[in-house]
Amino acid sequence: MTAEQAAWFSQTFTRLVDNVGQAVLGKPEAVKLAFTCLLSGGHMLLEDFPGTGKTSLARSLAATVQATHSRIQFTPDLLPSDVTGVTIFDQNSREFEFHPGPIFASIVLADEINRASPKTQSALLEVMEEGRVTIDGTPHEVGRPFLVIATQNPIEQAGTYRLPEAQLDRFLMKSSLGYPDHDATVDILSGAAVRDRSATLAPVITAQAVVEMIDLAATVYVDPAVLDYVSRLAAATRSTTDIRLGVSVRGALSLVRAAKSWAAANGRHYVVPDDIKDLAEPVLAHRMVMDAEAEFDGATAAVSLARVLADVAPPQQRA
Repeated sequence: MTAEQAAWFSQTFTRLVDNVGQAVLGKPEAVKLAFTCLLSGGHMLLEDFPGTGKTSLARSLAATVQATHSRIQFTPDLLPSDVTGVTIFDQNSREFEFHPGPIFASIVLADEINRASPKTQSALLEVMEEGRVTIDGTPHEVGRPFLVIATQNPIEQAGTYRLPEAQLDRFLMKSSLGYPDHDATVDILSGAAVRDRSATLAPVITAQAVVEMIDLAATVYVDPAVLDYVSRLAAATRSTTDIRLGVSVRGALSLVRAAKSWAAANGRHYVVPDDIKDLAEPVLAHRMVMDAEAEFDGATAAVSLARVLADVAPPQQRA
């Protein structure tokens, strides 16, 4: 990536964030993380209370990018074929025809993913990892760009199926929106007549332009000293006493990919250690499993990760 391409990338990224900000008020950081997920080829898990705008964020992203989108409401009786699609025998042609499911869209909102059975969850997560669906031995590509925004409610556990750690590792980021501040709340209330703000948004770029931005972000330069820093961070999470399971190599790779998009969004064609620090919590925290005794004492993954970031010294010069 050249400096001129980085400047164009940053300007386009800002336009995307500002456009979504017209519907999702007072949450620019969460919107930036969502677009970073999209431009890094990853997926996002939103864990937050009801009514905080999780669905509005997904709809606004789909409205900003001129691409297809769908919403899947996960329930205990949802079947894998309800997500991926099914083959149906056509009496006229005497052949089986594939009818794609709602997963075949550029931006997919998987609402309350933890309410579906583990079998259905696995069907969705397989598509997220592979980028295709295999039905009766025939692969079907979902296309690019492809972003899954999955949501779950942290306060209701009855009738839910907790995502295992191996499946959480498939999500590039885990974040939350939280409640808006006072000024943003007043703005939302003043527009109470508009039930869906995302419907008023005009698209900023096409799906093909998003694919070009994804390919461009992959060319951002990462110095070996920064890669060494990421490796030392991941190793430190595995040797910390209050963390039972540290960051995997997949997690470290995800952090590097996300840092490339984050650097380009800030107008740079190279990654700096601050990019790693900015994204460490949303990219790494949900991949860590806390020790039971430490968790009982009140330790959290975010606090333990902050301690690791403070202990591991970032590079001071290029390798």
